Amino acid sequence: MNGDIWGFTSPELILIILLFLGLFGRSNLVVTSACILLCIRYFRMDQIILPILEERGLEIGLVLLMLHILTPVATEKLTTKDLHSLASFKGIYALVAGALATKLNSDGLNLMNLNPEIIFGMTVGSVLGILLLRGTPCGPVMAAAVTAVFLHFISLFS
Repeated sequence: MNGDIWGFTSPELILIILLFLGLFGRSNLVVTSACILLCIRYFRMDQIILPILEERGLEIGLVLLMLHILTPVATEKLTTKDLHSLASFKGIYALVAGALATKLNSDGLNLMNLNPEIIFGMTVGSVLGILLLRGTPCGPVMAAAVTAVFLHFISLFS
């Protein structure tokens, strides 16, 4: 039975747990991702697709996110007149926050690369945040960035 539980391998069982957590937590992103990965494994395409996703998945996701963010420019809902908002206090705060967020996300990515075992906890925490705190689903990079801040803060006192 080589490590199988109820006929599922360990990765499949974790993905199924995440699938149900996503359903319970109403996180379409977790549900969709778990289903896609389970299908990739079921149809034995994991040797082809998973290495690509491991190496380029984040970039693919960020490209899709940037396409979404920049769509108002292409649809002319955001124009050059809106660039003047950068000179306002809110615009300056947004500029600083954007720069800080990229630094924190970089720290989060480094943390995930060095400690991939935190990914399951972040996913469960995200689902709990949706359920208990009425939060909005966020990506794992944001959760990892917050985790990195927490860990850095704790390291200051230990």
